[in-house]
Amino acid sequence: MKMYQFLKVRHHKEFMHDIQSLFVKNIIGNTQARIKERGTAFAPSNIALCKYWGKRDAALNLPINSSLSISLGHLGTRTELRVCDEDVVYLNGQLQSLDADFAQRISVFLDLFRPALGTVHFEVRTENNIPTAAGLASSASGFAALVMALDDLAGWGLDKKELSMLARLGSGSASRSVFDGFVQWHAGDKPDGTDSFAEKLPIEWPEFRIGILELSTAKKPIGSRDGMNRTVETSELYKSWPKQAAANLETLRTAIENHDFPSLGETAECNALSMHATMMAAWPPLIYLQPETIEQIHKVQRVRSEGLEVFLTMDAGPNIKLLFLEENETAVSAAFPDLKMIKPFGAEE
Repeated sequence: MKMYQFLKVRHHKEFMHDIQSLFVKNIIGNTQARIKERGTAFAPSNIALCKYWGKRDAALNLPINSSLSISLGHLGTRTELRVCDEDVVYLNGQLQSLDADFAQRISVFLDLFRPALGTVHFEVRTENNIPTAAGLASSASGFAALVMALDDLAGWGLDKKELSMLARLGSGSASRSVFDGFVQWHAGDKPDGTDSFAEKLPIEWPEFRIGILELSTAKKPIGSRDGMNRTVETSELYKSWPKQAAANLETLRTAIENHDFPSLGETAECNALSMHATMMAAWPPLIYLQPETIEQIHKVQRVRSEGLEVFLTMDAGPNIKLLFLEENETAVSAAFPDLKMIKPFGAEE
């Protein structure tokens, strides 16, 4: 039985790899590579205001619902690629074992592109200035930076739409990290995934602020991909999620266009808590929230009832992101002293 299960898993992985390889080949097409000495890129992390939760196609990472995010400005991933004799992976200056999950995910992803480059190997140096795998979307910025660095190295000259679709294969949310600012990822409905990509909304909001309450930097016990699958397969509450997400997205787009902050904040907070509710209704229950998370949720709601216009959102992890405007910077910082403040449309902090 164990051998049968092993062969079944291996066959499934090979099947998914073949589908992804064909997708990459179709995107790159007959583009000729002009490999440079090195390729570099930076991609910002992003926080979804309307969450992506659930896949309609696992191999191509096609989402059930469209989503909308805001980038985290200077917080994200910078990646450098060089061609070498064998794969070497560094994370924040530390050499990674090729058997480690992090190096494995990168190497398997790069396998999709090697045929177009002559089956080369890479030295990968990735620097995250956000915690890795702690619910702060490090995989999103990581795969977006990796794809853009690869494009820079190979000289393909792919456009942002194509880069978004390729980054999606590594991490769904990475499709949004190819851009900064407000970004919508279209779910699409084509089986081949060519209409599922992200695009930047042509709207800036200089007064918009994000505050990160970093409550844990520990690696999540259950990754987003596995947690998502469990939720879709076992949570009764998930049945209403796609419809709610679609309605939330339209409300958020209107709020962004009109700079209607109360509407944006209320909708984003409701969307995040609803997503976590679908997880908790899965079996076994999927609970990313820690005691400190619950405490801070209550605190946000309390200070808001006292007149401070601040809202929260969370991804699949214990950390909280606060949403507020420039006029409330001082008050929010006083209420949450450990806050890391971000200006998505301004200078680095």
